[in-house]
Amino acid sequence: MKTVAVIDIGKTNAKVALVDLARFEEIAVRKTPNIVVEAGLYPHFDVEHLWRFILGSLAELHREHPVDAISVATHGATAVLLDQAGELALPVLDYEFAGPDALAEEYGRVRPAFSETGSARLPMGLNVGAQLFWQQRAFPEQFAKAATILTYAQYWSYRLTGVATNELTSLGCHTDLWNPLTATFSALVEGQGWARLFAPVCKAGDVIGGLLPPLAAAAGLPAGLPVYCGIHDSNASLLPHLLTRRAPFSVVSTGTWVVMLAVGGDRVELDETRDTLINVNALGDPVPSARFMGGRAFSMLVGDNPPPASAAAEARVLAESCMLLPSVPGGSGPFPSATPRWTVDEEKLSPTERLAVVSFHLALMTATCLDLIGAGGEIVVEGPFAANSAYLRMLGAATGRPVLANSASSTGTSLGAACLVAGARIRTGAEVFSDEIPVGYAGYARKWQRLTAEHVAASATLYR
Repeated sequence: MKTVAVIDIGKTNAKVALVDLARFEEIAVRKTPNIVVEAGLYPHFDVEHLWRFILGSLAELHREHPVDAISVATHGATAVLLDQAGELALPVLDYEFAGPDALAEEYGRVRPAFSETGSARLPMGLNVGAQLFWQQRAFPEQFAKAATILTYAQYWSYRLTGVATNELTSLGCHTDLWNPLTATFSALVEGQGWARLFAPVCKAGDVIGGLLPPLAAAAGLPAGLPVYCGIHDSNASLLPHLLTRRAPFSVVSTGTWVVMLAVGGDRVELDETRDTLINVNALGDPVPSARFMGGRAFSMLVGDNPPPASAAAEARVLAESCMLLPSVPGGSGPFPSATPRWTVDEEKLSPTERLAVVSFHLALMTATCLDLIGAGGEIVVEGPFAANSAYLRMLGAATGRPVLANSASSTGTSLGAACLVAGARIRTGAEVFSDEIPVGYAGYARKWQRLTAEHVAASATLYR
């Protein structure tokens, strides 16, 4: 095989990328927003928009470079319910919808303990178990028509092949549905009577079937084109490093969410109240992890068209200790209950100074999360933050460990999903970030940590 088309659906945007397996790099890409429809039973993903985009992109890209296989990576916290005919029994819930919180107390009485699943209790629909629990009670007639439950990446593999599966990394990412130590469904699945609905569990790298002939004909692709089961996006970012790098190391996958995964680090007791969890990697092994909504915070605070970075602005921010204390947005991450606080009048910051403060804040949030999961060794940054030098400098200063940035691709997800294809010549593209880190960065990091501890304590007292 020479070229794989990767369907990569993130929370904010979706893309179809062509990856050259010999060069192991993206050679073409198509993108579209991941639209949430507010009308109807509840906010839900516009899967038909995505489906039209996927088929159209596959057709266009195949005309440029023949496609030899298809792989899929998607965000987590999403499940799909199909009826007997293979159609949606209920819309695909947007996990940022707060509807499931209405049954939080009731759900809390039936969900498994953190010690069983490694899934922290999260708000909204961030635990797939909470989604299903709420859907079953809020829409009993529609839920009763469900014949199959699929994890999200495997929904798209199903639409391509007609073969229904589930997959380890997608079940093992804060769903409450999976026991990573026994590699079996959790007690919740049996207790709620859902076990019969879940399609068979496969590995991410399994070829589950061939592209359906009508789809192949419509897109001008070969019938029977191999389609891989698919993978959770954060684990896709981890996979190239898991296959090529010696432990200990950690991967920081940045996007809407910043997800940190520690391989071979110190054994620590995870704190479920601070958004730490166990993920299951593509090899089936548990991986201590942490997360916060860093990409969303960046968009809220800086916007989608940030100004160019400025060394002079960074120097002023350091000299005047201009800081943003956690947490934006609230409700998740290592400080879920803390309200954000600027140490200066944010209105007086120039755009470049604001960029520096926010970049430093995100780096220090990342460092906090890495400490919580016992990370050691090199830190590999994937995704948009890999191009943010202020973020990388502060991350290196705060951790005292080597930082590597993947400059070969805007996201490691597509390349990670391409690793599933036999014959891929895996290269991580990560290079050591070698910019000089002035002494002032470490001092800033220590002060931010001290002020954050005081701020979090004060917030806890205020809301006690």
